[in-house]
Amino acid sequence: MYRLKGLGELRRKAPQMTVSWFNTFSFSRRAHSLPFATNLAVEDISGAQPAEVQNLLQGKWMGSSTWNTLVDPLNGEPFIKVAEVDGRGVQPFVESLRQCPKHGLHNPFKSPERYLMLGDVSAKAAHLLSLPEVSDFFTKLIQRLAPKSYQQAFGEVYVTQKFLENFSGDQVRFLARSFAVPGNHLGQQSHGFRWPYGPVAIITPFNFPLEIPVLQLMGALYMGNKPVLKVDSKVSLVMDQMLRLLHASGLPTEDVDFINCDGKTMNKLLVEVEYVSWVCDQDAYACSGQKCSAQSILFMHENWGRSPLLGKMKDLAARRKLDDLTIGPVLTVTTEAMLEHKNKLLQIPGSKLLFGGDALQNHSIPAIYGAIKPTAIFVPLEEILKNDNFELVTKEIFGPFQIITEYKDNQLPMVLNALERMHAHLTAAVVSNDMLFLQEVIGQSVNGTTYAGLRARTTGAPQNHWFGPAGDPRGAGIGTPEAIKLVWSCHREIIYDIGPLPKQWEIPVST
Repeated sequence: MYRLKGLGELRRKAPQMTVSWFNTFSFSRRAHSLPFATNLAVEDISGAQPAEVQNLLQGKWMGSSTWNTLVDPLNGEPFIKVAEVDGRGVQPFVESLRQCPKHGLHNPFKSPERYLMLGDVSAKAAHLLSLPEVSDFFTKLIQRLAPKSYQQAFGEVYVTQKFLENFSGDQVRFLARSFAVPGNHLGQQSHGFRWPYGPVAIITPFNFPLEIPVLQLMGALYMGNKPVLKVDSKVSLVMDQMLRLLHASGLPTEDVDFINCDGKTMNKLLVEVEYVSWVCDQDAYACSGQKCSAQSILFMHENWGRSPLLGKMKDLAARRKLDDLTIGPVLTVTTEAMLEHKNKLLQIPGSKLLFGGDALQNHSIPAIYGAIKPTAIFVPLEEILKNDNFELVTKEIFGPFQIITEYKDNQLPMVLNALERMHAHLTAAVVSNDMLFLQEVIGQSVNGTTYAGLRARTTGAPQNHWFGPAGDPRGAGIGTPEAIKLVWSCHREIIYDIGPLPKQWEIPVST
């Protein structure tokens, strides 16, 4: 009750306080510039001195061949020019997003210092927004673009400032807090990490031109994503200025792209970016996830290639017999289709059949199903990465069929590039006890359930492990409380406010 009473008293005094303070600000505004890179004076925006809204692409502010003129919502006077991007100009923004890997700008294994950097950015930006001259600047700018009372516009600035304050210092890295669950034997643990999606898009409405875009933008950045931001062009000047304030607070200029365009153009941008949503969705649910853990490609270091590994794999494969069903019918791919795929792979220069590659004999499996011996085909890494071969080599064959390749120490970036280009980021194993190697590979990949260590495997997940893909918000995990909560529930906020009203409550001034 004390808080509400005090607020009412403050609001009754607010008009006089606002006018008095604004007179002081108007005087000081002419003497001192704002503490971030802007040459905009809100009071001077008019038809004679129109403001300009630019686009931000890969760290550079730029105009456009097409400028859209906005009119003042109170008097109809043209007062803002917006650099609009049309369908022909969207490709550079597409390419900018594609340059961000699917494992993000940072994650718990890659560039973790960015969590601290973004905490510092939040602290500095919160401080700037707390300065009276900066707070008043954004409040009045909101008023000019989406007319509302000073108190209402100021409330939006205040909430934004408090949000940034809340996520200062260590609070950003706390968002990436992980958890661990004991395994089945000594040396085994499962760890759950918060992982980014990489390139993302944020589209926001006009009615809260500062609060909504800043809160969503910073949340995306905190978790390691690279966003392209599109706000309603009618109010885009607010985020044009706020991005400049964030840059002055230490945010790298390349971390966010800012585009002004219509809805049709934005849709074109989203469609052309190679998101993997439909792949993750299909692979997570089709066949109850049976196909997601089979080893379909093996990247083998040259040291393993010089070991007896391949010979032992061949021997073990030869033990499999139809009699005991250690090899059996393939229900989704015919023998003919698998042998045809084998023949196409063997046409790639340097490829060779390691073992298998023949149809099973002396059986009664119907022709509508597949029946081949366990098969492994070697394809050189350089050939796999060629555009003409990549789709063929990474095509899923849901049977006893795998690709094997080899790499040298200096070719690890090529392996990581291959992982990045794949569409389905499902189960993986990183077989090594070298922690630096594990950190590098895990930090630059986005596979779902990933086993790491010398005993790593891709099949037979124990019931106590999260099991599912990564890299897509619709990826469905199973097996743990976290999986159930994240897949089968969402957050719902219920705020109780049942009173009673303070006895001396009075109607405050209109806002």
